[in-house]
Amino acid sequence: LLEWYDDNKRDLPWRRAKGTEHHAYAVWVSEIMLQQTRVATVIDYFERWMDKWPSVESLSKASLDEVNEMWAGLGYYRRARMLHQGAKDIMEKHGGKLPSTVAGLKTIAGIGDYTAGAVGSIAFGVQTPVVDGNVVRVASRFRAFGGDVKASSSMQGFWRVAESIVPKERPGDFNQALMELGATVCHVTSPLCDSCPVKAHCAAFAESVQDQEGKPVTRFPAKKKKADPRNDTVAVCIVTDPG
Repeated sequence: LLEWYDDNKRDLPWRRAKGTEHHAYAVWVSEIMLQQTRVATVIDYFERWMDKWPSVESLSKASLDEVNEMWAGLGYYRRARMLHQGAKDIMEKHGGKLPSTVAGLKTIAGIGDYTAGAVGSIAFGVQTPVVDGNVVRVASRFRAFGGDVKASSSMQGFWRVAESIVPKERPGDFNQALMELGATVCHVTSPLCDSCPVKAHCAAFAESVQDQEGKPVTRFPAKKKKADPRNDTVAVCIVTDPG
């Protein structure tokens, strides 16, 4: 997987950031922007953001109006507010430097398990997992998991599996490789299985090849069955008093 990633990873601006602190800031900004927004859209916003506020300190000194103006068009403005507040938190609580531990990162406004895992592993080399929609799709197909992936118990399971496989060496690249695989090969529809570096070990791919009915890999993640519509009958009796 890492060999495939080295050969096929996309050239994205936040991956080119130099210096640990600057890289951590770039990863943090990009991960918040990428929530609910496509990579192609984020690139231009990210580059303009970094030109205007190249550091946590510069962002912390910006006004919220300036931040919202820069964010215009990306939607979900709460993300912009959390970045702005997060920068203030980092300046006030951490001396202007993003914490290098998952626990420390989660003390920052707007940073939860996923973002803490991404920043921690990618920027600081922490052996910690990340689980997003791409990872869930790859994992559910890899194991032919037929359960409801949105159930709390399922998500906990995905996090446990991800934690068990993230390596000590290059954990950030490994996490990015999983996400990259989901984004560029293991698509929601029309996955490029012939280009997948782990297809030989993928249970869903094996089933699709062996099954005489030709059941596709896209059966996974399993779609939650919709509840049957309920028909209610109500009887109304109106009594009038002629008096």
